[in-house]
Amino acid sequence: MKSITVQDLVNRFHLELLAGQNGLDRTISKPRVHRPGLEFVGYFDFFPQQRVQVLGRKEITYLHKQTEEERDSRIGHVVQYHPPCFVVTWNQEIEGLRYLITHCEKEGIPLLRTPDSTTKWIGMADAFLTKSLAPEIQVHGVCVNVAGIGILLRGKSGVGKSETALTLIRRGHRLVADDAVVLKKISPETILGTHDGNTKEFLALRSVGLINVARIYGRGAFQDETRIVLDIELTQWKEHELYNELDVEPKYTTYMDVKIPHIQISLQPGRDVAGLVEAAANNWYLRLQGYSAAEEFMQRIEASAQQKQKP
Repeated sequence: MKSITVQDLVNRFHLELLAGQNGLDRTISKPRVHRPGLEFVGYFDFFPQQRVQVLGRKEITYLHKQTEEERDSRIGHVVQYHPPCFVVTWNQEIEGLRYLITHCEKEGIPLLRTPDSTTKWIGMADAFLTKSLAPEIQVHGVCVNVAGIGILLRGKSGVGKSETALTLIRRGHRLVADDAVVLKKISPETILGTHDGNTKEFLALRSVGLINVARIYGRGAFQDETRIVLDIELTQWKEHELYNELDVEPKYTTYMDVKIPHIQISLQPGRDVAGLVEAAANNWYLRLQGYSAAEEFMQRIEASAQQKQKP
């Protein structure tokens, strides 16, 4: 199971440490954070103790209204489950958090503070944790963003994936990853494509070597990640193969149980492969809007046949 440390969370959001410094190496393995509510009144069934616990104005104000004995009891019951850490939002005053600091210091649980509002920080933290803890695989290929559409280009080594990506970049599209593409499953229907860090901004071209697309073509030639919506396989052209099929029914490739529409493009001298990739992206967008050129063509053929059958 993937995990990050509390220190990673501190570094990402520049959180202030109020207590529990010795617990910064505690692990976070569950996406999404939790705001304790019913737990403060003693109901701990289904308490997600492995999640980051967020305390906003509502929670802190409630605790302030309790007697000192009740407050210690309520926060003590939550702390005893040893969640990874607590995050206090709105930069709430330290003086009003002394009881919380005492409990967290005693149990070695980091108590952190952020100036962000509760809603804003929860949104950012959930997005960060979802991506950081998402199941992932690495595939050989090139990931590009063509007019806002994430595409995974696959094929055997030397087939022309990187050269196709270069042409797309020169036409104003963006590189995401070359050679080693990291795929992350961030929801049951969503695959995110990104780089492994080492290959960021680099494109490997045969006979030329590595180039940095951001330095050559500008920052707009690269982006860190994109949602994968098309899987395009580049293959060598084979004689006597049928390449003009209508493909009314879409084909799919499955990554981590997520189905991605699949297209195969066969390479032949003189073919504008980058142009075909652009056309595939635009055609997919039209399909998303409910339009299919193949279906319209078949409807015209059927209508024409019916017209001819009339006396």
